[in-house]
Amino acid sequence: MKRTGTAQRTTQETSLQASWTLEGGDILLQVGLPFFEHLLHAMAKHGRMGLQLSGKGDIEVDSHHTIEDVGIVLGQALDKALGERRGIERMGHSYAPMDEALARVCVDLGGRAFVQWSGEVEGTYRPTIELSVLKGFLWALAGAAKANIHVDVIRGQDYHHVVEAVFKALGRALREATQPDGTQNLPSTKGVLG
Repeated sequence: MKRTGTAQRTTQETSLQASWTLEGGDILLQVGLPFFEHLLHAMAKHGRMGLQLSGKGDIEVDSHHTIEDVGIVLGQALDKALGERRGIERMGHSYAPMDEALARVCVDLGGRAFVQWSGEVEGTYRPTIELSVLKGFLWALAGAAKANIHVDVIRGQDYHHVVEAVFKALGRALREATQPDGTQNLPSTKGVLG
């Protein structure tokens, strides 16, 4: 049985719909931000997850509102797909290289939201989406999904390579953390998550 969560978010700035299937499926992304869609596609593909996202935002103003709200709606969909979080590995990690860039992401789906980002891009770049906005996406995702996400940029000079390595590693770490562990136990020594 596939675990799927869906969510919608409508504000004066955005209107978004998302579906996240942990066991794979189609990847269809359309929010009007091609580079961001590219990063999300890499995350889903390397996480072997189905991800559908559609909608629009006030990208004529800036990408910030749309990207942050995508984080919220995807986090809500992931949270719903996880249900009570019984019988999952809960934690996962992955390294992802891309040419000169190397990133590590560690994830804990234990019900507590936090993001830690260490490391920067060494070279000069002109990104279409500022790094601070992508960090905001991670905070929004973590908050809605009740996830702890640690990102370590180990090295990298090309902005595109660094952030794509981060999103690939995030997908693989989420795949590991969401895997069934063969039980129906709650993965916590406290008996509760959060």
